Order: sequence, then C-alpha cells, then structure tokens
Amino acid sequence: MLSRQAEHGRGVPMHEEALTPRRVRCPYCDAPFDLLLDASQGSQITWEDCHVCCAPIQVRIEADPGDPEVLTVVLGRDDEVL
Repeated sequence: MLSRQAEHGRGVPMHEEALTPRRVRCPYCDAPFDLLLDASQGSQITWEDCHVCCAPIQVRIEADPGDPEVLTVVLGRDDEVL
C-alpha cells in the first residue's frame, strides 16, 4: 500500500535495483556525467543539477514500467519545453 505522500506524487520511493546509469552531457556546459535513471517509475519529467556548473537540467525519461529498459532520455535547459 502506498503512503499518503506517494498517492499524491510526492515521496514515491525509488527502486534501487532498477537504477541504471546513463552517460549524458550538460546542455549548458557540455560536461559529461552519469545520470541514474529509475525506469520502474515509467515515463517522467524531473530535474537534475549539473555536477559541474550547477545549472538546472530538465530531464524527460520515456520508459515502460513493465520493462526495465529506459527507452529515451532527453535533457534540456530550464527555459526549454521538453
């Protein structure tokens, strides 16, 4: 059973066994870094700060919750619409 926070989209726990590293590049400074993706949550849009320049990166993940494979990862600047 989900907690009240999880029911409202906050505090949904990550499944550590489902975390998959993906090598990506910051859309601001072009620095490479590893992004940990949780495909068990299905398709989602989230934010990650660049580990080098600290800029906010919008991350769109397209995944099938029944399949542990992440299909697509798109990174964008905070002013872009993904």
